[in-house]
Amino acid sequence: MPELPEVETVRAGLASLIAGAVVEHVEIRRDSCVRLLAGGAAEFSAAITGYRLAEIARRGKFLWVPLADPEHPADAPVSALSAHLGMSGQFRVHEGAGADAPDPHPHCRARLTLRSAGGAPLTLDFLDQRTFGYLHAEPLVPAPDAAAGGAGSALSAVPASVAHIGRDALDPALDESRALTAMRRGTRGIKQVLLDQTVISGIGNIYADEALWLARIHPERPARAVSAAQARGLLEAVRDVMGAALAQGGTSFDALYVNVNGESGYFSRALNAYGRGGEPCLRCGRPLRRATIGQRSTHWCATCQRVWAPRA
Repeated sequence: MPELPEVETVRAGLASLIAGAVVEHVEIRRDSCVRLLAGGAAEFSAAITGYRLAEIARRGKFLWVPLADPEHPADAPVSALSAHLGMSGQFRVHEGAGADAPDPHPHCRARLTLRSAGGAPLTLDFLDQRTFGYLHAEPLVPAPDAAAGGAGSALSAVPASVAHIGRDALDPALDESRALTAMRRGTRGIKQVLLDQTVISGIGNIYADEALWLARIHPERPARAVSAAQARGLLEAVRDVMGAALAQGGTSFDALYVNVNGESGYFSRALNAYGRGGEPCLRCGRPLRRATIGQRSTHWCATCQRVWAPRA
């Protein structure tokens, strides 16, 4: 599943190509991609057609585009086109529209015809092989902390469906003290806490394993048994692995994840833990372990990431 680095790579690509464009036509090719709307394809189309796509924003794994009214440019957007990529969602941007655009890909679930800020026709396709992703048109609500809603946006607002999602580790508006306290609360294993998008968003299975390996913390260590220093080191490890992934375009294991121009990510070549069960640890040389923990495939080094045991 795409995690923060992959989604941020997509956000940046979309921002460079479609920001400022006006939606002229919407074609929903599979109704399930707009399943969150009771009115389905017709409601979605009516909610976004004729609106200008403002800045492309992201919080954690969630993307959205505030919808500006071209007839009232001074008014702040009150609604957004939001998206979640699910396991295999992709956006592709093509020059031209209608007969001048490429034929839709077999996994194309929605096609938007746009008019760029410069007047050129564009086509935005949403592809989703496994169909867990979605598009949504929904109201914007004030950001609970009054800061900018997410990466790429100066607007202090988020889509209603994203309001409960925590800020991510790379967000300058993250309340680090509160996040560190939340990371150390309760009896859940620390990996489960990392995957909880209401604590710190954007972390999925891959980067949780990578950060825990880097911080030398066992994935099942209870959150309450993580010291303040360990929690701070783990947060820095999350930032380090995500920063490295962003620099390489995200993680790609197959053709499902590609950027808006069709290029795959390359971070999989540099993974230290995830997917390397049975291979030697790059730190101590002992074989890495693999097990299913909390219904997630988990990888760690039993030597570097020792099991926690309470003191007698």
